[in-house]
Amino acid sequence: MNIQWYPGHMAKTKRMIVDQLKLVDLVCEIVDARIPVSSRNPDIDSIAASKPRLIVLNRADQSDPELNKKWASYFRLRGFAVILTDSKKGVGIGTFLPAVKLLMKDKIKRNEEKGQAGRAIKIMVVGVPNVGKSSFINRIIKRKSAKAEDKPGVTRGKQWFSLGDGLELLDTPGILWPKFDDEKTGMHLAFTGAVRDEIMDLETLASNLMAELAVYAPHALISRYKVDAAAEKDGYTLLKAAAKKRGFLLPGGKEDTERMARILLDEFRGGLLGKITLEVPHDAG
Repeated sequence: MNIQWYPGHMAKTKRMIVDQLKLVDLVCEIVDARIPVSSRNPDIDSIAASKPRLIVLNRADQSDPELNKKWASYFRLRGFAVILTDSKKGVGIGTFLPAVKLLMKDKIKRNEEKGQAGRAIKIMVVGVPNVGKSSFINRIIKRKSAKAEDKPGVTRGKQWFSLGDGLELLDTPGILWPKFDDEKTGMHLAFTGAVRDEIMDLETLASNLMAELAVYAPHALISRYKVDAAAEKDGYTLLKAAAKKRGFLLPGGKEDTERMARILLDEFRGGLLGKITLEVPHDAG
């Protein structure tokens, strides 16, 4: 299932990010903790290579706690500062400002030595669509100014916010990249809602998700759908079995896999299947 989605406004966003980068001191990248590699735009590493970097593993409440620790270690070993958050509930948000100040302590000290104490530290926030970036920003600024919706492509322009305490924050629209290197990256982004559902065959997408859940979270399939992944690994067969268990049947008794596909994707995205991470650090290299 080869998924590609790069609407014109994303190319414009990339140019805007490159242009604005010279104005900021720090780049904060919001990542979906369920898919920490697939939800990182590789262009950001090259664009922001000259800036201090903070990675926010967001939706950490929906991902595997043990793998959260491993992913945090993985990124720290590669030179990033890392915090874990649940933006919807505000968990972990309090670690953001201390992490920024620690990362920028040398810059803050230099400003003080130049007689520029209190000079604003400017932070650019970036991320792929639907990683919870707007919810994160709303928590940080303590009010609903950044538009937040559970679908990709909502934020369309840059916005500056003053955080007080000598910090300013630049929100940017969610941005993907022109071509995904492998099929799995596109699928993972589609599982979490970073790619518009309208461009995909949802039954095929849900079948692929079922197949991955059979590997990474077979317990979730048993507890949520009463489907035993130990006996069956084929995603479409699992999707049909779940539809039958839920009573989603068409006239004649055929499983309504289209309805089940939508339910599966909605419940996975909503965290109803439990704490699940679909990527592990040793696969990331």
